[in-house]
Amino acid sequence: MPKMRTNRAAAKRFKRTGTGKIKRAKAYARHHLGLKSRKRKRRLHEPALIEPTERRRLQKLLPYGA
Repeated sequence: MPKMRTNRAAAKRFKRTGTGKIKRAKAYARHHLGLKSRKRKRRLHEPALIEPTERRRLQKLLPYGA
């Protein structure tokens, strides 16, 4: 059986934590930053974890960790 291939687009967007959960970046942190409060912009820079419902789909895209 051939090796599975990692989806490169997903590998650039998601990272795995030490416990195996998957981190992602938050949206809405790129444009129109003058309209957003400092507190909101600061929170948008924190990483977020993906929802458990998305986990199985992402494990197919990232079979070897990433």
